[in-house]
Amino acid sequence: MLEMKNIKKSFGKVEVLRGVDLEVRAGEVHALLGENGAGKSTLMKVLCGIISASAGTIRIDGEECAFANYDAAIAAGVGIVFQEFSLIPYLSAVENMFLARELRNRFGLLDRRAMRKRAQEILQQLDVDVPLNAPVSRLSVAEQQFVEIAKALSLDARILVLDEPTATLTPTEVERLFKVIRELRRKGVAIVFISHHLEEIFQICDRITVLRDGDYIGTCDVADVNNDTLVEMMVGRRIEQSFPPKLEILAETDIVLDVEAVQLKRGGPVSSFALRRGEIIGFAGLVGSGRSETAMALLGAFPGATCRMKLEGKDVKFTEPADALAAGIGLLPESRKEQGLITSFSILRNISINNYGKYRKNHWFIDLKKELACTQKAMRQVSVKATGPNDRLDTLSGGNQQKVVVARWINHDMKILIFDEPTRGIDVGAKAEIYQLMRELTKQGCSIIMISSELPEVLGMSDRVCVFRGGGIVATVEGEDITSEKIMTHATTGRQDHAA
Repeated sequence: MLEMKNIKKSFGKVEVLRGVDLEVRAGEVHALLGENGAGKSTLMKVLCGIISASAGTIRIDGEECAFANYDAAIAAGVGIVFQEFSLIPYLSAVENMFLARELRNRFGLLDRRAMRKRAQEILQQLDVDVPLNAPVSRLSVAEQQFVEIAKALSLDARILVLDEPTATLTPTEVERLFKVIRELRRKGVAIVFISHHLEEIFQICDRITVLRDGDYIGTCDVADVNNDTLVEMMVGRRIEQSFPPKLEILAETDIVLDVEAVQLKRGGPVSSFALRRGEIIGFAGLVGSGRSETAMALLGAFPGATCRMKLEGKDVKFTEPADALAAGIGLLPESRKEQGLITSFSILRNISINNYGKYRKNHWFIDLKKELACTQKAMRQVSVKATGPNDRLDTLSGGNQQKVVVARWINHDMKILIFDEPTRGIDVGAKAEIYQLMRELTKQGCSIIMISSELPEVLGMSDRVCVFRGGGIVATVEGEDITSEKIMTHATTGRQDHAA
């Protein structure tokens, strides 16, 4: 159904795609794999008419086509779920789903009832409940992801591109999505599936095309490859171990942060935990269980929450994140685009922002050479792929934008770092690098709270795990008790053990 041949694309002197091929059959789920910056999203934007190719041909059902814009691609039956949400925050879910394609009655007026009915049908197909009339800005990240997916499904596309559709979803929600994908495959829809979760590739896909640094590496059947083969194709080397060895955290190790009582809302559960120096505590639980909200409450950024805690033995109370930053606590937020970055700024400015005191020279001036050197060092540490520190953030892939957020906090000398979904949208090679960096930070005495929806990440990185349900901690597990079975049991049943 889809054939892309010798696709090339350059941005100035930078070659992003160097003669890439892709063939997708009707009724096939075709995985498109590669590290961040490999060219996957760029190739799909070329397909959808969002950007134009420098060279190459696209054929659909054997007929050559070149779309002038995304509307032309939609008219030809091509839809895409973007990696970065393309929703308008002040519009409702229904309004976003039918934006520029509004249904009208016989008088030419908006048929809001018909649009709402169609939206409900699609969300019922996905087996999710999303407030249809609420502004998208009030929805959770997972709910926004389902609005994006529903928006694409509403197109009734013959070719559907899913770019990281499961990044914000729980395992149960992923399975609901896969059920819909299997139904679309049965109807003959050609699906391009982009994901950094290799286990999903083996679960849902038929064939795989791998890109590396803008080059076409190869296409193979899922049945003919294994996890190690794919990783080697993507990164050009073997990655022996994803998770670095855990450090031994002794019971007598200093407690850096002692959270005596945190409550998200009046009448809600009260939680407590202690974070030791050099320790990684994992926050696990289902979406909406209160993990991120609790972290924001610690920083004084969650309205209505109350928090009583000690930092290095002294009572502290933060009324805003700036207070926490001044005390040596930093946050890598769940939504990098809305809360973590200024995408119109350069890499250098994003890494330096809120840390200019480090570069102060003679009280009045900024030491630009020091700023540049620190920025370049931080970029090397997290392997940001860019032509240089002055590149704008919005020219980088989503994964590389995430790396810039990590680089900013590495550039700080922080006592405590809160990593909220630290590897979301990051490829397998970069994940291993970030895990190693987190361990290096703990060796240097930094303590980390890691919020993650990925159980392997929680199991592999956490020294202890606080399990959340219903807005509070229902269990704290450590040592040999850190297993997927125990964590999921606590997260789904809410059975209370201890929360300290």
